[in-house]
Amino acid sequence: MTHADSEFLQRDRSIHPPAFTPDYKTSVLRSPRRAMISLQSSLSELTGPAFGHSELGALDNDLILNYAREGEPIGERIFVHGHVRDENGRGIPHTLVEFWQANAGGRYRHRNDRYLAPIDPNFGGCGRTITDENGFYYFRTIKPGPYPWRNNLNSWRPAHIHFSVFGSGFAQRLITQMYFEGDPLIWRDPMVLGIPDRSAAERLIAPLDLGAAVPLDMLAYKFDIVLRGRQQTLFENKLQGN
Repeated sequence: MTHADSEFLQRDRSIHPPAFTPDYKTSVLRSPRRAMISLQSSLSELTGPAFGHSELGALDNDLILNYAREGEPIGERIFVHGHVRDENGRGIPHTLVEFWQANAGGRYRHRNDRYLAPIDPNFGGCGRTITDENGFYYFRTIKPGPYPWRNNLNSWRPAHIHFSVFGSGFAQRLITQMYFEGDPLIWRDPMVLGIPDRSAAERLIAPLDLGAAVPLDMLAYKFDIVLRGRQQTLFENKLQGN
């Protein structure tokens, strides 16, 4: 493969929210005012990184225990699983998947989060894992709560988990959000409503998976991450494709 052949593909902008979305107020300041310029990717962006299981801790994919100090965190215990796939449905092995979220009360462990819900002393809210040879990943966590945000007078974000997926190059880090089936706040959220393609938005909603639930312990949700093709997952930062 030549350097020219290895250039990343442009994203499909038809399914992405426009950069300027007035109903999502912070987009007004974030959106560009001039046409974007396409730059050729550098060699450092096209190569690496390479991740191995030796870089992970034993509890990196267990958000129930990886920050616990004096007991387990408060909230509904859940199991999240799925595959990272290409456009043909094939699993992508050895992919670093990171995830972070608010606690059961809807508060992040971050100094800039001033929501009045308490911080859970036994919940850190972040973790990571690497997909197996079939592209499969899983982790345990506490179901996050919704939280208010200063978009309108009474705006609430639906419960969600953030995901980051690393590819074979530094410019291939993709970020998205997973929502939960049945959450009534999803279709009231300006971020979701800003997605012009309804089917693309629906692919961000993880269905309940009772087949993977742990009896008398936790429910399960399935969230497949598709990198390309018609069933591609919507990525927030996909300025350039895979």
